[in-house]
Amino acid sequence: MFQTLFRRGLCNSALLGALLLAPLVCSAQAAYPTRPIHLVVPFPPGGVADLIARPIAEKISKELGQPVIVDNRGGATGTIGAAFVANSQPDGYTLLFGTTNEIAMSPTLYKSLPYSPVKSFAPIMPVAEFPNVLVVGSATPVKSFAELTSLAQARKKSLSFASSGVGSTNHLTAEIFKSLAKINILHVPYKGGGPALIGLIGGQVDAMYATLPSAINLIRGGKLQALAVTGERRSPALPDVPTAKEAGMPGMVVTTWNGVLAPAGTPAAVVDRLHRALVQAVADPDIKKRLAAVGAETMSMTPQAFAALIRSDFDRWSGVIKGAGIEAE
Repeated sequence: MFQTLFRRGLCNSALLGALLLAPLVCSAQAAYPTRPIHLVVPFPPGGVADLIARPIAEKISKELGQPVIVDNRGGATGTIGAAFVANSQPDGYTLLFGTTNEIAMSPTLYKSLPYSPVKSFAPIMPVAEFPNVLVVGSATPVKSFAELTSLAQARKKSLSFASSGVGSTNHLTAEIFKSLAKINILHVPYKGGGPALIGLIGGQVDAMYATLPSAINLIRGGKLQALAVTGERRSPALPDVPTAKEAGMPGMVVTTWNGVLAPAGTPAAVVDRLHRALVQAVADPDIKKRLAAVGAETMSMTPQAFAALIRSDFDRWSGVIKGAGIEAE
């Protein structure tokens, strides 16, 4: 009898302890984050991703109640920073400010990468999207997308197209143009978008499919001419510049996204908390205004939809890369 009562007492005590402990456990989980978060931008300071990441980090810091520190880890077209995050603890304190480049393009370009675009990350949300813009030097006599296309088709010597590097969005967009227009081009890779644009302004190359945020101020300042944007519709930042679709090339639709990803295995509750903070951030009028100033538009979707977008973009760019026979240097 005594043993039975003793066992019942132990069970009741254990049950009571579990009930008392449960709110503490839930409270601990709900407390995320309790310390600063590192947002890894896999490109150097001052680039497009960096310009977009900083106002987003500032906004979600306020939403989360903890500092969000932008950590620039550039190199190898974004793959060094991406690999660092992929191999970090999946606790929500190390995140990737990812781009189409290292998530959807590089895994096909490089024969061996220490991460998978699908298996290594927990997508949270894309926050910005922008097209590329076909630009030429201000002194170039060509004044339209159709004129440049006709010139490229008529010239025996290939037109030269600058890019920020082999396999970059600038390079691959030019490859799509080459395929659709049935022309030859001379690809001239530079070590970054800035040097490529300087080469274009200086007349060292004929044209470039620049990311809109990187070229917008040079266009507004009259140093470059914008012939077409590669979005589905005209950019609010350049309302007088037609899309390539409008200019007669409907297959010439290319946009680039920037978004936040966590290492695979990050708890769903943490992903949800970060997603809610990002939704609030991109809905903020000040964020919309700041991104619009550099030619970008805010994006918002579920983690599941973001994962589907990554898979779709990976398939598309894999086909372009393999079709053009491109390999990273």
